[in-house]
Amino acid sequence: MGLDRKYRLVIAEDHAILRDGLRSLLESKADYEIVGEATDGREAIRCTDECRPDLVLLDLSMPRTNGIEALKEIKRVRDQTRVLVLTAYKNEDYVFAALKAGADGFVLKDASADELFTAVKSVLDGERFLSPAVATTVVAAYLGTKEATTPQSPYDELSVREREVLKLVAEGYRTRDIAEYLCISPKTVEKHRANLMDRLSLHTVSALTAYAIEKGLVTK
Repeated sequence: MGLDRKYRLVIAEDHAILRDGLRSLLESKADYEIVGEATDGREAIRCTDECRPDLVLLDLSMPRTNGIEALKEIKRVRDQTRVLVLTAYKNEDYVFAALKAGADGFVLKDASADELFTAVKSVLDGERFLSPAVATTVVAAYLGTKEATTPQSPYDELSVREREVLKLVAEGYRTRDIAEYLCISPKTVEKHRANLMDRLSLHTVSALTAYAIEKGLVTK
């Protein structure tokens, strides 16, 4: 790339504090320019189409259109845009779903700044990047080890949608708001919440909230 041309990046993350931190961190490098931000999956798709970035840094757990569906659509509307997934999830189902949807890289939210920069550079250079913990999960699953095939806890068995509902419930959203964000019916939200309480043996919203905080889905 010529010296007069910066890489164009879009940040798709629903938490403002994390989004602002990512912007400040990435813009500290002269090679990167943040050309757009998105707070949900639909905005991520629209922003990619309009801003035509070189790379989208994409959270998997997003309101309205979830990260996996947004990733598929981003690759459909602009397949030359690289997508680096940024998430708290390293469960093999999430990893394989993201890779199958077209993710070019996968970095965890607890990664260091150096690891994030390495991931961004690798993906922009056309390489695949997986955080070490994610790579371990992929290798274990490929080899068919007990670690990959036997869930460590009920949390590992939750679907992408169930984790999204858990996150939003813990953040204090009402049923109708969650339904609107995820484009599902209120009855479906209630069913997911009931399933969560049953599978996790947690019987109040406050218990679900505490559990989500423990798992790093939300912060205090």
